[in-house]
Amino acid sequence: MQRPPRCSVHVLRISGTIQDGACGMRIEPACLRRAYAAGPAENRPVVAVLGLSFEARIAGGITVINHGAQTPAMLRSVVLQGSRGIISFGLCGGLDPSLRPGQWIIASSVVFGDEIYQSDKGWSDRLIATIPGARYAIVAGVDTAITDFRERLRLHAQTGAVVADMESHVAARIAAEHELPFVACRVVINPAHHKLTSAALLRLRPGGAPDLKGIFRSVLARPSQLPHLMRLAVDASIALSVLRQGRLLLGNQLGFPDGIEEEPALVNSQMLAPFVPAGNS
Repeated sequence: MQRPPRCSVHVLRISGTIQDGACGMRIEPACLRRAYAAGPAENRPVVAVLGLSFEARIAGGITVINHGAQTPAMLRSVVLQGSRGIISFGLCGGLDPSLRPGQWIIASSVVFGDEIYQSDKGWSDRLIATIPGARYAIVAGVDTAITDFRERLRLHAQTGAVVADMESHVAARIAAEHELPFVACRVVINPAHHKLTSAALLRLRPGGAPDLKGIFRSVLARPSQLPHLMRLAVDASIALSVLRQGRLLLGNQLGFPDGIEEEPALVNSQMLAPFVPAGNS
């Protein structure tokens, strides 16, 4: 079976893609785009949809970073270049009060208002079998972060969802449009009862990077946020460590069934480096 040209495969897997800083979409080199689009389905990449630049570095491969209203068009553009499946990957917020930072959630379905999207069963089963302790449950899609504990409990009770994120419903919708397999694979960062301060909710920079200067200014204006941010930094350190470990277990095709794994995942120093909480760099 013919594989894509070897010219950039290793670079593609982790950190060699070209990133458009204006929209946060990571695009593979043109030679690979042509090979994937024209070649057999098994040679096409899995596309990961996520919210933050460091999640994209961990995921590797072809990633689309959430950029609000532009995200659906960005994802459609990538899918039309050739894709074998879409995965919503990264961190999420807890709705079920029993969940703690570092808990893996594999979506049984994604709910967003009246919309319900089922995850691909074979792919989800592979993820559950690969990641120890993963929980199979409903994921809620939201357009804005839920900061109120009571609102989180209400959404949990109303939908049965145990976590929420801002990308899964978009990824699921585009996958359904293009009749592609879809899964969501997320790690809890903030439990339902933990407060998110205004500094933690600042708009991200283009490409999904935190606005460190804005966070610093927000803390100077409201020093009472600092204990909450320190707790969030601890939670984030736990969640990101778990996310990195899980990514290594999933391999280069992010757990896609019958994925071609002729060689182990290529890991760079960025992927294994310890997480530095926002404002401490």
